[in-house]
Formats: sequence, structure tokens, C-alpha cells
Amino acid sequence: QLIESGGGLVQAGGSLRLSCAASGRTASTYSMGWFRQAPGKERDFVAAFSWNSGRTYYADSVKSRFTISRDNGKNTMYLQMNSLKPEDTAVYYCAARYTSGTYYSEDTYASWGQGTQVTVSS
Repeated sequence: QLIESGGGLVQAGGSLRLSCAASGRTASTYSMGWFRQAPGKERDFVAAFSWNSGRTYYADSVKSRFTISRDNGKNTMYLQMNSLKPEDTAVYYCAARYTSGTYYSEDTYASWGQGTQVTVSS
């Protein structure tokens, strides 16, 4: 089970930190990621964290502004979002996958959270 939190309303240029608390099948997690879906658009990849290698991956649109990290002891993943822009407005979802695959493809992720709304005002 994945539970996101930390969304909200923020002005452009501001920051938010999203959290994703994992429970249950945590021992077999291969990697976790964040995706987002803006109104009327498809769900897009944002960032991913490989559990084994510790490597991180980012969409070009958020590189240098967002940082993905995890707290092993709490089975929690974070997304620190800085310098937010109105185009970052979306529902943000965390997801987990248990096998290797393409990190930016949502089809490879087996577990999903319910999503948390992030709204950036101009």
C-alpha cells in the first residue's frame, strides 16, 4: 500500500515536499517513482529512485528543481519540489515496481497511491 501526502496550494517559485509511505510488500521493491497527471492530460513520469543502485532519474521538465529521496528506516519516499511553476500543477502519484524495466513507463509499476493534488498559482 502506498499513501501520498504533502500536496497543497503554493505560489510560483515556492516549494513543497511530497511523501509516499509504503507498507506491505516493501522488501521486494525494485524501485519507486513519482508520476503526475494534469487536467485533460496523460499521466507523465516525474522521477524515480532505484532501490538497489540508489540511482535517480528525472524528467527533463523537473531536473534541477525536484529531488527524489528515500528514508529506509521509514519505508518512505520523498519528492522535494523547488522553484515550482504553474505548469507543475497536477495530481502527483507515487508508484512502486518489483521487477526491472523502463523506469519512466507507468506500465512497469504494479502499485499506486491514491494521488495528492499540487496546485501552483501564478
